[in-house]
Amino acid sequence: MTDQVTSLEVKPAAGHIGAEITGVDLAEPPTDEVVAAIRAALLRWKVLFFRGQRLDHAAHVAFARRFGTPVRLRSRGSVSPGDFPEVETTADRLELGGRYGMDHEEWLRRRRHSLLRGWHCDHGARVDPPAATILRAETVPPYGGDTTWSNLAAAYAGLSAPVRSFVDTLRAEHRLGVGYQSRPGDDAYARHLLDRQIATVHPLVRVHPETGERVLFVNGYYVEQILRVSRPESRALLDMLLEQAVRPEYTVRFRWEPGSVAFWDNRATIHLAPSDTDHLDHPRVMHRVMLAGDVPRGVDGAPSTPIVGSEPGRW
Repeated sequence: MTDQVTSLEVKPAAGHIGAEITGVDLAEPPTDEVVAAIRAALLRWKVLFFRGQRLDHAAHVAFARRFGTPVRLRSRGSVSPGDFPEVETTADRLELGGRYGMDHEEWLRRRRHSLLRGWHCDHGARVDPPAATILRAETVPPYGGDTTWSNLAAAYAGLSAPVRSFVDTLRAEHRLGVGYQSRPGDDAYARHLLDRQIATVHPLVRVHPETGERVLFVNGYYVEQILRVSRPESRALLDMLLEQAVRPEYTVRFRWEPGSVAFWDNRATIHLAPSDTDHLDHPRVMHRVMLAGDVPRGVDGAPSTPIVGSEPGRW
């Protein structure tokens, strides 16, 4: 056993999800044994936290490549690094203010108008959502700005047996922009969504391709409608399942520091970006790399089917 593996320690952060990894420097090329240990911890705990890391863009991408293929987005935020197409930089106050005729506060209010609407997996409307995301903090507020994740495998297991049997058979439409409340009259952002629409029919319960776990594949940001049921039935079912998905016992909350890294399984979690720093005059600059994922499959083995805007492997 190498010294790297000997020093690596996994410290669970909550009962169902989340673990802090210590004793590893992500800026150094990890050995195969360390990669295997981190992958095993990720599959077990769904989101991993590393503190005090000294990653630059190149090291961030190099680390990600040990676990999969980083995706290259066709459109990234304007503050993203030009020399590293795999890295997307998010800086809300730089990105949102003044866009689509709305100031920062209005944009957030219309996009995140309810708690459940904020919960999402990354790019969940695609036919092949990313397998994982690796997010690192460059600049964070001195307080606030936490991110919360929920374990969707634990949420599924927590349903009663009759409900599990029922939702195993269902599919839902995931569509970009479901959580956005349009402005009265002409709305530039609504037109932007329509021009760049992405929608997919996903199983309501997906089978995790590595662990075989059944995962409750719901979120508030993309899910439009459960198919083969009426709209009132769909709304009631979605409300019940979303409330189940984000029960506090299935979640973990992380306080960011400069140099913190979170690595999560995007196939088995949803997360809630913070909304408690909008009124603070402090920047929050984060960099993320996402790993290419597969097309989800349901309990019956049938894959997700695209409606518009995406195809497997093409970003």
